[in-house]
Amino acid sequence: MSDTPDILCIGSVLWDVIGRSNSSMRQGSDVPGRITQLPGGVALNIAMTLRRFGLTPALLSAVGQDAAGEQLIAETEAMGLICKHLYRSADLPTDKYMAVEGANGLIAAIADAHSLEAAGEKILAPLQDATLGSLDAPYSGLIALDGNLTLTLLSKIAKDPLFASADLRVAPASPGKAERLRPFLDQTRATLYVNLEEAELLCQKSFDTAAVAAQALIARGAARALVTHGGNLAAEADASGLRQATPPQVLVARVTGAGDTFMAAHISAELSGAHKQDALEQALQAAARYVSGETTH
Repeated sequence: MSDTPDILCIGSVLWDVIGRSNSSMRQGSDVPGRITQLPGGVALNIAMTLRRFGLTPALLSAVGQDAAGEQLIAETEAMGLICKHLYRSADLPTDKYMAVEGANGLIAAIADAHSLEAAGEKILAPLQDATLGSLDAPYSGLIALDGNLTLTLLSKIAKDPLFASADLRVAPASPGKAERLRPFLDQTRATLYVNLEEAELLCQKSFDTAAVAAQALIARGAARALVTHGGNLAAEADASGLRQATPPQVLVARVTGAGDTFMAAHISAELSGAHKQDALEQALQAAARYVSGETTH
């Protein structure tokens, strides 16, 4: 495997603990199902999907030196991802994400990314010390960035000269963290990947369609915005105009990680030379395959 990455994935690298049941659930439900523990986190999910498309991603994040961290690194490197740039702390435990999904979708989730937040800008050291970039020669490739970073760090990245030459692709980790992406609206230097709810939180208003939401994000300052809306029309907007596509209709087997798959598939399609409309459609197809359970990442 090459040590030269095609893309940097910056953000959460952790264990996903997911409970899934075929039953519809509500608050207080106690039902049979399956519980799995897999490598996850937004940045890692994106990286795993990019790897499946033949790319070589490098991860910038915080992973503990505990047993959970050692196992996570071993499994991640075995997938062909570059982990040597990770910040490894002896004092911070490896982060975890826990979710419960029923036949009626995501019931609840808790993201424990406290170690990533505590590490702060230490995870960006390779972009400063000439390992991957420096102020004199900023990194000029693709960067996938997730909203599990603190608002302070995201604000710094949005205007930091270290990122001035990069092709920034940014996604919130969840609707609850969508507002952390507001600094990128101010700087007009990033492509945003959000769902309709996240777009509404960013713009502080309601939208009927993804197309209206994408155009509103451009009006607010985003360089480019891709907005999904479940099984409804998805949209992409930028200075060149608006594109829309309908996701394939599939039976939903899972939802956690679908947005990460969409983002990774879109990046991969564009790197392969796909035109904007084709890239949008290919990304929706990949996300549909993931949601249906056809693909693992």
